[in-house]
Amino acid sequence: MIGEYNSQRPQIILKEYGRNVQKLVEYIRTVKDKEKRTELAYTLIELIKQLTPSLKDQPENPQRLWDDLYIIADFDLDVNNPYPVPERDVLFKKPMKVAYPQSNIRYKHYGKNIEYLVKEAMKKEDPKEREEAAIYLGKLMKTFYGNWNKETLDDSVIVNDLRAMSNGKLNMDLDKVREDNLFEKLYREKKQLKPLGNGGPREGGHRKFKHKNKNRRRRDNQ
Repeated sequence: MIGEYNSQRPQIILKEYGRNVQKLVEYIRTVKDKEKRTELAYTLIELIKQLTPSLKDQPENPQRLWDDLYIIADFDLDVNNPYPVPERDVLFKKPMKVAYPQSNIRYKHYGKNIEYLVKEAMKKEDPKEREEAAIYLGKLMKTFYGNWNKETLDDSVIVNDLRAMSNGKLNMDLDKVREDNLFEKLYREKKQLKPLGNGGPREGGHRKFKHKNKNRRRRDNQ
């Protein structure tokens, strides 16, 4: 008997269920009695649950199985479906594209959130609070810039950028910033402890030294 090649078989519509499930759906469609077709459809749904382990571990909406049954049958299946019969256009309708937020970031090396924080700092009426916010922003800007660039950002650049982003409302004294190191990075690099070299004290050498001293005391007592 000559075997049937996969290239000669109908294409599997839903590969996660396999060819045998598709053959059973085709058989159900040939049954003339609607009640019998419905009974077989319910039995096939339970069989799919048994054959698909993922459905056991992750319980899903049971309506999806019936929708898949109609997809396999090419929407030509007349049974008493416990759910509304799905429409081909609805199931295969492409989702709407989500518009990517387009916004011009003036200072990309700081990030968009810095601009939001600058706007919030501009709302502060108290000059002291506004200065504290400007100092904190300067620390953030210096830290963010240092995370992506090896060179250090000069404080004068941060002062000028803060002034420009805030339309002159966040104006810092550059001499004070440098003198008090106000824009120091928020996160300092931790220095790693260097391991002891070969010449460092070791437990084994210490025991050996004690052993020598003990033998020397014995000789002296003899």
